[in-house]
Amino acid sequence: MPLGANKVALYGASADTGTAVLLSTATASSSASLEFTLPTAYKQVKFGFYNIAPATDSVNLTVDFSIGGTFGSTTKTTTFFIAYHNEGGTDAGLGYVGSRDLAQSTDAQQIAFNLGNGADQSSSGCLDLFNPSNATYVKHFYSRIQGSHTADPSNGKYAEDVYAAGYCNTTSAIDGAKFLMSSGNISSGVIRMWGIK
Repeated sequence: MPLGANKVALYGASADTGTAVLLSTATASSSASLEFTLPTAYKQVKFGFYNIAPATDSVNLTVDFSIGGTFGSTTKTTTFFIAYHNEGGTDAGLGYVGSRDLAQSTDAQQIAFNLGNGADQSSSGCLDLFNPSNATYVKHFYSRIQGSHTADPSNGKYAEDVYAAGYCNTTSAIDGAKFLMSSGNISSGVIRMWGIK
């Protein structure tokens, strides 16, 4: 089906993506975290993750948001589920993981978990945050990360497709986003931020 300049195919239909503008790029090099100051002029902010690799084995990639420049202050309610499959074809599944979600918590939200730090392991994906500067409504977000899960070598590594979604339960502006591992540094990788009008 022909699509206009600002349309993308989405489940056989089309969605208006507005005008996307690349605002910032951060490159990890044994970094404790990668932080972004959010723009106020966009209704949607999109982050792209490219080959994010942890320095430590079996850790989780997380996101936190700030209000007034203060991280750890944003109350979140979220949901989390995963599809996975190992290299040997002996283990696979799809399901909700209640231990990874948040219920009115100021903790950072996990967006990928049990990541391996092997030379050939990394994670890529995206996160969208909607109307971060809106003063009336809560701030919705969702992420989808494809990662390489830490695994027993006898079973082979796992492909994991991880989904997290929820809202920041505040009518205050969200002015920052921070990505970090649950332990150790981000060894390497790139995160880009776009604004969509």
